[in-house]
Amino acid sequence: MDQKDIIILGIESSCDDTSAAVLRNGVLLSNVTASQAVHEAYGGVVPELASRAHQQNIVPVVQQALQQAGITKEQLSAIAFTRGPGLMGSLLVGVSFAKGMAAALGIPMIDVNHLQGHVLAHFIKENEDDNDKPQYPFLCLLVSGGNSQIILVKAYKDMEVLGQTIDDAAGEAIDKCSKVMGLGYPGGPIIDRLARKGNPKAFTFSKPQIAGYDYSFSGLKTSFLYFLRDNIQQDADFIEHHKEDLAASLEQTIVDILMKKLYKAAKDLRIRQVAVAGGVSANSGLRNAFHEHAAKYGWKIFIPKFGYTTDNAAMIAITGYYKFMDGDFCSMDKPAYSRVTLQ
Repeated sequence: MDQKDIIILGIESSCDDTSAAVLRNGVLLSNVTASQAVHEAYGGVVPELASRAHQQNIVPVVQQALQQAGITKEQLSAIAFTRGPGLMGSLLVGVSFAKGMAAALGIPMIDVNHLQGHVLAHFIKENEDDNDKPQYPFLCLLVSGGNSQIILVKAYKDMEVLGQTIDDAAGEAIDKCSKVMGLGYPGGPIIDRLARKGNPKAFTFSKPQIAGYDYSFSGLKTSFLYFLRDNIQQDADFIEHHKEDLAASLEQTIVDILMKKLYKAAKDLRIRQVAVAGGVSANSGLRNAFHEHAAKYGWKIFIPKFGYTTDNAAMIAITGYYKFMDGDFCSMDKPAYSRVTLQ
């Protein structure tokens, strides 16, 4: 190993996934994630259960990440960790572990904004020759269960939120509509799977008229709920008879809302480098829409691998790597934070 190698351990614990990754000179060596199935029975993440599971998972997950990378803890240059936003109990497990390990090893800590990490997932290198990454400035549509934002990325540490949801996030709307249909949690993969078999033009739902680049999904959720209620009065098994078409129409509506604002931003700013990030970027309908817009408008698009769409430590490690290069370290007294935007 070269003495100049920069080796970063990344730790992510913002919600219900415990993840650790090791990166050397910007190249990913390992990315280990332990998911929590315990929340499925409750139809959503239970914060207390999530934090307990993180406590059980974090030591073995970090150990596996180091073993898979072929790295000892003594070789680490720094530890990068998600400081926020997220569930406070979950964050505290990762933050406390990172502080303890960094103090024990006598190496610096790097605090990472979870949302910044999602955007920078596009810069993860899986090998030395992996250079397919966006050029600055680019637009990034960040869509997940908690966020729906259009971000102008001018540099790794210079991001401007142009528009964001004023109420529910896109992923949250999908999960809630799935729950209303009795399909289970998490709703995203279920809706995606059903939508592939349905007609996206079968039903029409409300599309909000919001100024600028901001989003709103609460009206769509209400529209969907009332639509189901009215039709169930006519046919008690309406959902079962039409679940593929309902899923396809719901997905199409959400994708249309997301892409209309993104296209407006790209056109107004004359930017053709466009990326997508976050959990909802795994959705097939959204990915297809990106390819359609690329063909129609000459966009160069960047869609993350499925492993980098959900919460993962690789995105925390790459953000930590860039901050390490800038000497941007975190002091021991920095607390976790549950809510914050990129601005």
